Amino acid sequence: MVQQVLTNATREGARRAVLDGSTTSEVQTVVNDYLTGANITGATVTVNPDPPNTAAFGDPETVTASIPFSNVSWLPSPMYLGSTNMSAQSVMRRESVSTGGS
Repeated sequence: MVQQVLTNATREGARRAVLDGSTTSEVQTVVNDYLTGANITGATVTVNPDPPNTAAFGDPETVTASIPFSNVSWLPSPMYLGSTNMSAQSVMRRESVSTGGS
């Protein structure tokens, strides 16, 4: 379940990243808000390129979220995956580039 939520959160972040004028902070907020809605906190969210609005038309925008398995496990002491990080990544291509006009 957590893996699917991570994937969906990064997808939402990538959708924001490809918009003209988007910032790294906005993308991270979108991802973290999605995760918080599923009671998941403490994820590390990265955006590439950083800032996302530096990508040219057609360039990939990559959003990654990762969290230690021990932060999201329902087990009091996860034996097998306790030190593992769960992560998801979504990539979308920039469809437009702001011309700086009003």
